[in-house]
Amino acid sequence: MTKAPALGAPVPGWSPPPRPAGDTLTGARVRLEALNADAHAAELFDEMKGHDRLWDYMPYGPFAGQQAYAQWIGETVADDAHLFYAIRNLATGRAEGVASYLRINPGAGSIEVGHICLSPALQQTPAATEAMFLMMQWAFEAGYRRYEWKCNALNIPSRRAAQRLGLSYEGVFRQAAVIKERNRDTAWFAAIDSEWPRLQTAFSAWLAPSNFDDKGAQRQPLGAFTAPVLAAEDPVFS
Repeated sequence: MTKAPALGAPVPGWSPPPRPAGDTLTGARVRLEALNADAHAAELFDEMKGHDRLWDYMPYGPFAGQQAYAQWIGETVADDAHLFYAIRNLATGRAEGVASYLRINPGAGSIEVGHICLSPALQQTPAATEAMFLMMQWAFEAGYRRYEWKCNALNIPSRRAAQRLGLSYEGVFRQAAVIKERNRDTAWFAAIDSEWPRLQTAFSAWLAPSNFDDKGAQRQPLGAFTAPVLAAEDPVFS
């Protein structure tokens, strides 16, 4: 007797979620605003100038000056294949970083976060973590089933950040691209909708004021809260 083929789990009532429209996302520490050259180019360039290593794994940059950066923003935000945000640190009032949604596929319920470029002032801060939380929260609450993070496999800080944020390791695509005339192997990470409730709880626990001492130092690292949710860990850190 012929065995019936496996067809995958049913997804009853599936309806594609909306594309992100650039609504402002606000937390206790940051506000994410749709990237705009007039509103953000000057502050962002000022925060990032002199830190050319920020662009090492990006397909663009560094930029020769503010005008060149503003032109790049204008051209980039005109392409609706992705949606860029400026990350405004509410403690300083300044735009200090950029991140985007890309590879937006409502039909599959899949969306990626990327183009993450944080100024030194924003790196490794609770504000930066909250920005990533807000983007993940919007995606899952909008109805996306899969939230992706991809990076150059040599970009160890990005791989570490993905795992810390609760995105599970899914492997490395070899020779996936040529960026700035160099080979790129791409490491893949993702979280799925069934993991979101536990990840939301983990982020809420980590971001809570009680998790920080009177000097602002964390009492427990985020990874301690998100590790139990991971379906697979990055072997680089195991």
